[in-house]
Amino acid sequence: MDLQSVGHGPDDNKYLVGPKAAWFAFAMTIALMIFDYVDRQIIVSLFPHLKAEWGLSDKQLAGLVSVVSITVAIGGIPIALVADRVSRVKSIVVMATAWSLATISCMFVRSYPALFAARAVVGAGEAGYGSVGAGLIASHFPSRMRGTLMAGFFAAASFGSVLGVILGGVIADRWGWKAAFGVVGIPGLAFALLYLFVRDYKTVELTPNLQAARQSTGATLRHIAQVLLRSRTMLWVCVAAPAQLIVVSAVWAWLPSFLVRAHGMTPEAAGIKASLVVLAGAVGSVLWGAVVDRIGRRHGPGSKLRAVAVLCLATMLAISFAFGAPQLGIALSDQAQFALIIVGGLLMVCHVGPASAAIIDVTHPGVRSTGASILSLFQNLFGLALGPFIAGALSDAIGLEHALTLTPLAGVIAVFAFLRAATTYEADAARAADPLIVRAEALHAQASAATSH
Repeated sequence: MDLQSVGHGPDDNKYLVGPKAAWFAFAMTIALMIFDYVDRQIIVSLFPHLKAEWGLSDKQLAGLVSVVSITVAIGGIPIALVADRVSRVKSIVVMATAWSLATISCMFVRSYPALFAARAVVGAGEAGYGSVGAGLIASHFPSRMRGTLMAGFFAAASFGSVLGVILGGVIADRWGWKAAFGVVGIPGLAFALLYLFVRDYKTVELTPNLQAARQSTGATLRHIAQVLLRSRTMLWVCVAAPAQLIVVSAVWAWLPSFLVRAHGMTPEAAGIKASLVVLAGAVGSVLWGAVVDRIGRRHGPGSKLRAVAVLCLATMLAISFAFGAPQLGIALSDQAQFALIIVGGLLMVCHVGPASAAIIDVTHPGVRSTGASILSLFQNLFGLALGPFIAGALSDAIGLEHALTLTPLAGVIAVFAFLRAATTYEADAARAADPLIVRAEALHAQASAATSH
């Protein structure tokens, strides 16, 4: 039997259909990632307006951020399953159209429950995009470029967040907070249509002939779960990445409000200043992705995740000290405090590229989007959703400054889990890339599925 039929997919050392098509796919996927996060993060710069107009608590404001991450988490795996087995390009077109229309609908709401529901639909539209987009990019490019490309892809989330925070404050100041949703929702529709010109990649078989897996949806899901959950690396990365994102999402969501309350800035000025921290994260994501890739080439795959653990520790120290120093009696000027927050911003998104690349490296080629969607599930549900809510609940209880001092301590979990993942990374990646092991596991899964029937 030709081992290619067992599930190798495209040659990991070559471009899928050539550099030109690959870079077009990368550019379009990056563009949609930007608008994904513009639509997701624009709400944080509108917090002061919503609090003033509707008298919302910090927990209610946080809910408008967290609900998007929750619906992204719930829908991510089902959508990735469809994308892996049908069409990644068409799935992305549908997703981008849905979240853009939902964002536009936010400008017509008249109550908190209506806005909350519209934001939930935004998340449902965005569900699966990060994982499907990452899988598509990874399949277009040689494996040696994945860490840097994944860092660039997820850095687009930072740039989108920057634009969302800036545009939200500027538009709301001039035309009202509802107008902001309409302005940012329209470009996503245009890019959704352009995405139809991106080249898709062929579905890769999970078993020699997929006959057993095709007998039922349950059999297919059981087989995919067996392929994905054999990896200890995946499990530990799915603990580490969301822990670090608790820190990221808390700072990104609440920094504009902190600047308004603690430094007396206007919402527009606070949004612009907070966007510098998000921009630092975008730069740091690409920078640390390249640095970690270089470390991996010199010292082996495990060293990449150990380096990320060190960066997560540095993030925790910088952010907690920036907000906590005044409470310890250490005098910091507003400029010095913000400089420390910028340093933390440069460090805090260090993990996104390496974590995604690690998941792809230890996942069978036929279910890369699904493997990435499992990471997305954990990141959204236990990271992006929890961070703003934890900080908001703490803020209602003890004040926003104290909340932003304590929330970064979640980085301790990230450090520990990345160090554990580093111990199994190399072995799991080798198993995922070995055609003989892939074939043996595929035959075993086929036999198990047949026995279950």
